[in-house]
Amino acid sequence: MVVISIDLSGKVALITGGTKGIGLGSALKLGEAGARCVLTYRWGSADEAELFERFEAVGAPRPLLVGADVANDEDIEALMDAIGESHEGVDFFVSNVAFAARTPTLASYKKRSLFKSLEYSTWPLVSHVEAIHKRFGRYPAYVLGISSDGADRSYPGYDFVAASKSVLEVFARYMGSHLREEGTRVNVLRFGMVATESFEAMFGEEFWTFLEGEGIKRSDLLSPEECGEAVLAMCSGLFDAMQSQVITLDRAMAFEDNMMRRFERWKVAKTSA
Repeated sequence: MVVISIDLSGKVALITGGTKGIGLGSALKLGEAGARCVLTYRWGSADEAELFERFEAVGAPRPLLVGADVANDEDIEALMDAIGESHEGVDFFVSNVAFAARTPTLASYKKRSLFKSLEYSTWPLVSHVEAIHKRFGRYPAYVLGISSDGADRSYPGYDFVAASKSVLEVFARYMGSHLREEGTRVNVLRFGMVATESFEAMFGEEFWTFLEGEGIKRSDLLSPEECGEAVLAMCSGLFDAMQSQVITLDRAMAFEDNMMRRFERWKVAKTSA
């Protein structure tokens, strides 16, 4: 077996929403490979001591934590200044933050709420890349948008998230065309269900009980660490022929989630009980 070593020493990664879930999983993997990570977070949502311990445990450089609102231009400018104090640019940008109002019914649709969803879940992919270029005179070598399979599948109350992620994917494709001559790779990683704090907060413990009844274990869902490994791979230089792509990672859950497969899993779970 050939083992390929990925060394990102001297590189700088900016990850929005990088202190929890997929963002943190990505930061830890990039940091473990030697990258210096800059993580944005909502004020009061990050335990610095705990985060530093996790980076130290994997031999990663201590990250720079910056409280910033990804939809606020002044915060983005201040973020660039904070990065500029110790770095000469950004090599990897991961647009991870997502926020949207829940929409359980059609009556829940409000134009203002949709625009707010786009402000937080879509536009930062564009605004941060442009801010990086304006501040440092160059674009990141790798730009990754984090999406979800909600763009193609029906999840209760997920309408605005799905809409904003769909637009994110379209923007990423076109940005790849615009930035190709700059040497920038722009792609999207579309993850299936990921076992994160926000996932558990949204669905609750009862959902796990339901999954067990369907023959689905927690380990069948993606973990933030696995998402981070995918992010690392896309930034490694090994996939530089990939441009303007939306890549789905979901353990083939979407392909196999049909009534016949569910019946098979249910029979196995019933027999094992």
